[in-house]
Amino acid sequence: MSEEDKQTDKEVGKKTPEGASDDGVKYETTPVIERAREEREKMEAANKERKELLDREEAIMAKRELGGRAEAGGQPAAKEETPEEKSKKYIKENFENLR
Repeated sequence: MSEEDKQTDKEVGKKTPEGASDDGVKYETTPVIERAREEREKMEAANKERKELLDREEAIMAKRELGGRAEAGGQPAAKEETPEEKSKKYIKENFENLR
């Protein structure tokens, strides 16, 4: 083989991928990788916002508990009267004078 053929073989073996630049980046990023990066950035932003909301919710809950408005420290629910209790109460209030 002559020097010229060797030179041509070396040049043929040095094919660079399409879209490659000489700034140190060998390959162009694929659309799938770009979409994954975008999704990661969106997820990071959403996680950051969620963390802020959770911090606010924790602060509100702590304030509610310390402020005396927590459900645990609230007044007991009113007991509902049964029909028997209602009738006894009605008889006592309305017919007590008849005896």
